[in-house]
Amino acid sequence: MKLIIYWKYFAICSVLLIFTYACSLKQEKSAQELTSYINPYIGTGGHGHVFLGANVPFGLVQLGPTQHDRGWDWCSGYHYSDSILVGFSHMHLSGTGIGDLGDITFFPTTNNRREHLFDHKHETVRPGYYSVWLEDADITVELTATARTGFHRYHFPQTGQAQIIIDLKRGIRWDEPVEGFIVQENDTVVSGYRYSTGWAKDQRIYFTAIFSRPIKTFCVSNDDKQYTDTPSVVTKEAFAQLIFDVADDNTVCAKVGLSPTSIDAAKRNLKAEQLSGWTFEDVADAATLTWSKQLNKITVEGQSETDKSIFYTALFHSMTAPSVFSDVDADFTEYTTLSLWDTYRAAHPLATIIHPERISDYARTMLAIYNRQGKLPVWHLVGNETDCMVGNPGIPVLADMVLKGFDVDKQAALKAMKTSAMLDERGMMWLKEYGYIPYDKDDANETVAKGLEYALADWCVAQVANQLDEKEDYNYFLNRSKSYRYYFDKQQQFMRGISSERAFREPFDPFHSAHMADDYTEGNAWQYTWLVPHDVHGLIELFGGEERFITKLDSLFIVEGDFGEEASPDISGLIGQYAHGNEPSHHIAYLYAYVGQQWKTAELVRKILATLYFDNIDGLSGNEDVGQMSSWYILSALGLYQVAPAGGIYVLGSPLFDKATVQVGDGKVFEIIAHQNSSENIYIQEAKLNGKQYTKSYISHKDIVSGGKLEFVMGSIPSSFGVDKEDRP
Repeated sequence: MKLIIYWKYFAICSVLLIFTYACSLKQEKSAQELTSYINPYIGTGGHGHVFLGANVPFGLVQLGPTQHDRGWDWCSGYHYSDSILVGFSHMHLSGTGIGDLGDITFFPTTNNRREHLFDHKHETVRPGYYSVWLEDADITVELTATARTGFHRYHFPQTGQAQIIIDLKRGIRWDEPVEGFIVQENDTVVSGYRYSTGWAKDQRIYFTAIFSRPIKTFCVSNDDKQYTDTPSVVTKEAFAQLIFDVADDNTVCAKVGLSPTSIDAAKRNLKAEQLSGWTFEDVADAATLTWSKQLNKITVEGQSETDKSIFYTALFHSMTAPSVFSDVDADFTEYTTLSLWDTYRAAHPLATIIHPERISDYARTMLAIYNRQGKLPVWHLVGNETDCMVGNPGIPVLADMVLKGFDVDKQAALKAMKTSAMLDERGMMWLKEYGYIPYDKDDANETVAKGLEYALADWCVAQVANQLDEKEDYNYFLNRSKSYRYYFDKQQQFMRGISSERAFREPFDPFHSAHMADDYTEGNAWQYTWLVPHDVHGLIELFGGEERFITKLDSLFIVEGDFGEEASPDISGLIGQYAHGNEPSHHIAYLYAYVGQQWKTAELVRKILATLYFDNIDGLSGNEDVGQMSSWYILSALGLYQVAPAGGIYVLGSPLFDKATVQVGDGKVFEIIAHQNSSENIYIQEAKLNGKQYTKSYISHKDIVSGGKLEFVMGSIPSSFGVDKEDRP
């Protein structure tokens, strides 16, 4: 009898084990399948400026093809319209409006040619892998990467001799070489560094490369033409020509480690991330698996395959940056490529939901930068402060981490924010003196944009000070956060430039825009009048009440006018004067919820999702801006968006998918379910949170990351959801 019971127990356990194993395989398969939705070409045409190549999430290395600089649309080094490649560089930017990097370029050739023709039909791109056949040289290039290393595999024709040029001169757009060093250490190892200047004024990157076969000939040059048979060179424009005998096997591989600190550190990074004996396939498969695991943080159901392709490609693009900028043995993982004027709006709030494991290092990065340069980062790039764009965008990002309860040194954070907000630079000296920035005291440029950005950052400082019970700081910065009121012309109902004598600038045309030469930054008065995300109710009051606010907001999405010949090309993706192609507009559609018209938010969000994002090369309405454009899509497709710049109040919109399952950390899951969802049923009729009736048109960060279930019933006509004042954000 005991034996029978034992065998029954054994059989049950076996079935359970098999079932568990099958489920794990199914989950792994599901995670792998998400990479099949990625279309890496989205944004490589038009003005998307998106990086194409091989990388892993948040990696220092973005290894991919580089083309000639043919203008603004080549900021990432690659544009789909081009058919010539000049190398394969280890560092690129993605979606920026300025070009830089392009460091440590490798170029395979057989005939000393310095450019190759290619056809997109001979490219293969998937997460973590890039391949292209160079038709005029009959060379196949394969690339993959880890966080700090790149792996090249070149298949040469049967010529008996193959060449690889290491080019330390070439950069992308603004980047210019300052000093390069290349040395052959032995018959398979080449190391060096590249110093350059450009958008990042003092960029330094070190490398080491291990080749799969002995180097037959090693020559160096400082002019790209006259090579000499010496083991090293130090010069402004450093090149090396490596020749390999490929008579027996036409393949040459190179493992390349990068470091921001030293050649020795590059070697340690290479040793740590590409284990000896790992094959190209090993590294490529590991890269794809890394992407699979990250993509699996959000799974969506329902809607078309095209919608899923756009969604998962957006998720993919959102994880190109911030980029690792420290060695494997550093005290913590430091990051760079901090496009904060763009990313404080959606990319960083998204990260607090799906990447909580990175937030502590993000905060430590910002405080480390503060300790080095005396202020929080503005637009930080490879160890350099570029001071690009306006305001104090590092403040909202750091404040958001503090207010959401992440592991941050709060006192250090408050000190860094206060110091950054009290500097005598970038117009802040006038803000402290006048309470606003007069256009006749600050070179007459971008004063409204500066002032509005400073106001929302000051509000963030106040919220952190309040949490830490620093009442004096709270009152000071809260008062300063209301400085936006100075710029508002109640008669015209626009934010306008104002002089030190408190006179509005004349003449005034709310449609006109002059790039870096008027009161706004990449926008006009129609777009900037709404940049008060920290005090929407105060803005409503300025308009004279909800009715006037609604009338003006409705007009924004209807009126049309001439920007003028000097307008910024970033003003794109237009619905009336709403410009989705540029970040200051990104919160505006969600403002209707503040006046009890959440249904209008739903209409506009669905319209933007459907008409300004596409599954093709020109799939973005503006620059990707280091993940911000994609992050807006991700959050809005989930049905929510953080309007206030910090603190975690997400305004509800209209969920695109029938179901979304979001991994929020610590094994917790937040589900968003939209019953009766369709392209017609875009309006929320009612909602439940964890089974209980939920009437608010917003949800807190705490409710999301605690895990649970948010359910909507959708319908084809507007409802009373979110109408009552107590239910509004």
